[in-house]
Parts: sequence; C-alpha cells; structure tokens
Amino acid sequence: MKRLSVIQPKALLKVLAILLPLLFSSYGFATAFAEQPQTSGVSATVAAASAVEVPPSAQAAPEEEKAGDVIMHHILDNNVFAFEPFGNITLPKIVVGGFDISITKHVVMLWVVSAILLVIFSMVGGKYKKMTARQAPKGLVNAMEALVEFIRIDVAKANIGQGYEKYLTYLLTVFFFILLCNLMGLVPYGATATGNINVTLTLATFTFFLTQIAALKAHGIKGYLAHLTGGTHPALWIIMIPIEFIGLFTKPIALTIRLFANMTAGHIVILSLIFISFILKSYIVAVVMSVPFSIFIYLLELFVAFLQAFIFTMLSALFIGLASMHEGHDEHEAGVASH
Repeated sequence: MKRLSVIQPKALLKVLAILLPLLFSSYGFATAFAEQPQTSGVSATVAAASAVEVPPSAQAAPEEEKAGDVIMHHILDNNVFAFEPFGNITLPKIVVGGFDISITKHVVMLWVVSAILLVIFSMVGGKYKKMTARQAPKGLVNAMEALVEFIRIDVAKANIGQGYEKYLTYLLTVFFFILLCNLMGLVPYGATATGNINVTLTLATFTFFLTQIAALKAHGIKGYLAHLTGGTHPALWIIMIPIEFIGLFTKPIALTIRLFANMTAGHIVILSLIFISFILKSYIVAVVMSVPFSIFIYLLELFVAFLQAFIFTMLSALFIGLASMHEGHDEHEAGVASH
C-alpha cells in the first residue's frame, strides 16, 4: 500500500501533463465556435471550418529555390550580374527592330577579355621594343613568347605547312581569346563566355570561312568543286557530293559542341558537388566529399581551360591545312630533297 501511494502521484502528473493541453485546446475551439453566429445547413459547415485556425506550416509558403535552378542560373546567360552578398547589377535590355541585342553578362565578359588581352600584349610589345638582341625576355614576356612559339611551330607550321604565316595571326588570337575566356570563368563573380554556344558557334564560323578561303586560294573554283566529288567515278557523284557537302559543316559543328560542352560540364560538376552537402545537410559530407572533390575538379578545370584552347586552335589549323593541301605535295618535296 505504501508502494502504491508513492507511484500514484507520479502517474497522476503524467496523465495531467497529457490531458491539460488537450482540454485547453478543446475549450478554445468550443469558445470560438460558440462566438460564431448560429447558421444552418451548408452555411454552418462553412462557418465552423472558418473558425479553425490554419497553422502557419499549412499556409502557402513561397517556393524555395532549388539547387538545379541555382546551377542553371550560374551557367546560362542572363542580364543580371550577381555579386552576392553585395547585391546585383541589372544590365540594360536593348531591342532594335525586333532584334534583341541586350547586353548580357557573357557579352560583358567578352569585352573584359578583349580589354585584358589588349593591355597584356601592348605591355609585352612595348617591352620587346626596348629589349636589345643580347637581352633575354623575363616574366610575362617570357611566358607569352613561349606560348606564341608553341602555337607557331607545333600548331600552325606542323599542321598547315608552307604558307602558315598567313593564318598565324588568327590562330594566335583564337588561342589566347579562348584561353582567357576559359580562365575568367574560374574567377569569383566571373562567367565563362565559352560556355555559351553562341560564342563557340561564332568562333567555329570564323574557322569555317577561313578554311573555305584557304581551299579556294589553293585549288581555285574548279579544284574546289572537284574536291566535292571525292575523286570518284561520275556514277558515284550522287552519293559523294552530298556526303562531302555535309562534311564541310560537320567540322565547325564539332568545334562548337566540343568547346561548349567541356566548359559547361566542368562548372556543373563543381556546383553539383558543392550542393550535395547542402541537400543532405551534413558537415561530414561537406568535409569528406564536397570540398575535396570540388577542389580537385577546379584544378582539373584549369588544365581543361588550356587544353580546350589548344584543341580548338590545333583543329582549326588542321582543317585549314587539309583544305589547302595539294595532292602529291609530300611526294614532290621528297623528290626535291633526294636531288
């Protein structure tokens, strides 16, 4: 009996702790219901339903921005330059004759890259003019000279051959322009202009027209049209001409897609790895996976930035070389060398 008297007060407190909130909530609901005017039928049902207070969690909350939306906002071109947490800059929208020629963040990055290249090579050219024949280039001048010589010898001369000097200016411009566009996308608050398919398509179009001009200069109109037959019997021209004609456009399309896809994919991977830790809400995932893997992909993107600039330039030189190559040119040079 003594044991029961000890247990009962504790059990009673537990029961009261459970029942009191229910009693008070029931009393509040009953009071609210009693204060409503008494109606009948459907009106009474509606009045009772309106008396029930909707909890804040059940109210329509604004949709949270998803990780995919943030990633695509960072990747795609738009007229807002985000400088979080300092604010945003909205770029002007310009429409002329029904054509949208608005200034976007990728357009701004193209201007910035062009300005940086002009400043860098103006400085390098000025220092070269002051150098004597016995002085060796140093610092930035030495780095630019090494890159220029690499493009001149290992890309232009190796793929185009004789007369490569005519196309060297374009190849050097394309290489440094793409390289700096790729690198600017890895700078905080920057954007990758080469991740825009319009930019890569424009660059590939320049290569396409230069390739056709090189072919016309090397072979003339008659030789250029004869190339479309693939050197086959006239009976096969109905097959070969469409194939060769389509082949003219597959090269610039390949240049367009390769550069665009590689520069876009790297940024998507980095942002996706970062967002994994936020989605899972885990510090362990952030420390073990998100941060280390993001740093690794970021360093890999530095290598890809140089690699894609080199590949675009090398393929452009290769296409120009193939278009201007004469049949039997190698055999003729070998014969001259033997004599």
